Amino acid sequence: MIERRIRGVLLTPGIEPVVGGPCNRTGAPLAGSILITPSLGPHLYDAIMAARAVICSSGGATGHMQSLCRAKSIPVLRVGPADLSTLAGEVTLDLAAQSVILGAAVLVTSEPVQASMPSADRLGSACAVIADREDIRTVNAAGPGAAHVESFFLREEFLCLAAGLSPIDSLHGGTAAVHAYGRAIAGHLQTYVEQLRPDQRLILRMLDLRSDDAARITAKAPVQTEPNPDMGLHGTRWLLRSAAYPEALHVALETLRARAGAGAGRVSLSAPFLNDAEEFARLRPHLGLPAGTPLSAFIETPAAVHATSAICAAGADELFVGTKDLVQFYLAADRSNHLVAESYRTRHPAVLDGLRRAIEDAQEAGTPARVFSLGADLAHYLERLPTPTGYMMCVGELQRLLQAIPVG
Repeated sequence: MIERRIRGVLLTPGIEPVVGGPCNRTGAPLAGSILITPSLGPHLYDAIMAARAVICSSGGATGHMQSLCRAKSIPVLRVGPADLSTLAGEVTLDLAAQSVILGAAVLVTSEPVQASMPSADRLGSACAVIADREDIRTVNAAGPGAAHVESFFLREEFLCLAAGLSPIDSLHGGTAAVHAYGRAIAGHLQTYVEQLRPDQRLILRMLDLRSDDAARITAKAPVQTEPNPDMGLHGTRWLLRSAAYPEALHVALETLRARAGAGAGRVSLSAPFLNDAEEFARLRPHLGLPAGTPLSAFIETPAAVHATSAICAAGADELFVGTKDLVQFYLAADRSNHLVAESYRTRHPAVLDGLRRAIEDAQEAGTPARVFSLGADLAHYLERLPTPTGYMMCVGELQRLLQAIPVG
């Protein structure tokens, strides 16, 4: 029998070099399956989490749900649309060869799924980008290397997906629904805090749902269609327009303090997707944050890079440099569009110049700054950038780096 092999592009690495299982086109969770879908979105969260691997026909390596897969070490392979339509029954992914074989196959390969990464000693104060609370356990079980992890970073929308919450529906559902959402967020945050080691903390990136993603998980509330959601009404600009979110956040923080006591102080907030110090300065009073409540800022647009010094002066407790969005805006290359994947370059000189500037301005201001890096880029960044406070990495890649640290 002639083996039929379909070549693709590996967007997200896994742990095993070979992964096989039955195809799942239903969009429903099927444990141990290979999820087959034209594109990834938040509506497929449960199906992704149950899958051994994902095969899609669109999207880039740093899309939002690809980042979820990267955290969970779920491999994602992109193939052509015509090839995707032929996949059925059992399939086998040969990740080293970036291909899929129709049918079950026994492959022997010694090739690594991804290149080796530098020593975790060079990470500085590491921040783990997580998808759910199980990721905290995973990192802290990674042996002595876990001592390098000072913090965990969580997107509020990922918390909602893991908890089965529909944030936009809740925020448009009236006072009772808004308060219920705040209490639910607090309850789940408490379970995250309980997984932390004594010297660790949790950073919550406040709700940042782009309209296209929001539309896929919102059942009742209106979601306005935007021609370019990535550059649309989301992040800090959305938070500043929302009357309901500050109320929900107030309930969440009050509830968390009542339930977790001193543990609530280990949760800090981060302002997503902002452009300048004016936006950042307006956010704290708009949210009604009590004095002393830590509030950090995400630097992920070119405008924010140029405003780094001013954002620090406006009171940012720390900075998180989000390279995934920064790359697409510097290079005008959509991170989720595979047709411009060759233009989306995480090591482009313009990107490195922006990262360098943000790090140096933060250092001059005395503000801690952490830079997100893909595992494949870490050594490159370490060699060419000033040393930030630390690096951020998705759990799947960070775990492998931490486990490589020798005992003693």
